[in-house]
Amino acid sequence: MKTLAIYNLKGGVGKTAAAVNLGYLAAQYGWKTLLWDLDPQAAATWYLGQEPGVQDSLKKLARGKRDLRDSIRETRWPRLSCLPADFDNRNLDQYLRKAEHPEFQVRRLLKDFKSEFDLIVLDCPPSFSTVTENLFHASDVIAVPIIPSQLSIRSFEQMVQFLEAEKIRRVKLYPFLSMVDNRRKQHREAGLHLRTEMPNLLATPIPYAVAVEAMGRDRAPLPVTAPRARATAAFEQLWLEIAEKLHRQS
Repeated sequence: MKTLAIYNLKGGVGKTAAAVNLGYLAAQYGWKTLLWDLDPQAAATWYLGQEPGVQDSLKKLARGKRDLRDSIRETRWPRLSCLPADFDNRNLDQYLRKAEHPEFQVRRLLKDFKSEFDLIVLDCPPSFSTVTENLFHASDVIAVPIIPSQLSIRSFEQMVQFLEAEKIRRVKLYPFLSMVDNRRKQHREAGLHLRTEMPNLLATPIPYAVAVEAMGRDRAPLPVTAPRARATAAFEQLWLEIAEKLHRQS
């Protein structure tokens, strides 16, 4: 089983759309996939046609006193399941801090799914916290959507510094360009600059697309609602890149 986190400290960079579309594509390519929505806003849960709320107390789950399995829901699409967000996610950080070895609780919880899933996709909240540290320790690969702008680049640099400060070396970090509008000179120039500055930058950029915004209306992944869209093809190519990185992880 592999674990893929989709994370950025900065909001509004296409993080949840990436998590949902990559999770869907993984399932289409034969990976039995679970998407865990850890963001209290529950956008990934909504996109997958589910409603927020877990079966049991999130406090008990965070402390290992309950199993996550009862909260997992099947989606409309084969091999794709969802662990929905819960409004109580906003308190997850304080629940984890009270657990024994709090930074490794999520990794321990996910071990229970080794026989059931090939891939766990984590839609991470945009923050630095005990929750964030847990997700980084639990992941094999972190994919980081970056808009070609200085603030988004700065948030990525802060993330790298956080990983170094916490001595989290196991996980592999792969940024990718998101919501790219090549009509804008800033996006074109920043994209070229980042390809020379970030050796781990994935090759596939995700274009800005109205079809992605429509996911909230349709409550379905982009390949379902707009299979011929340019953004759909980009997400599929991005998934193939990430799948190759996941296969490399021991």
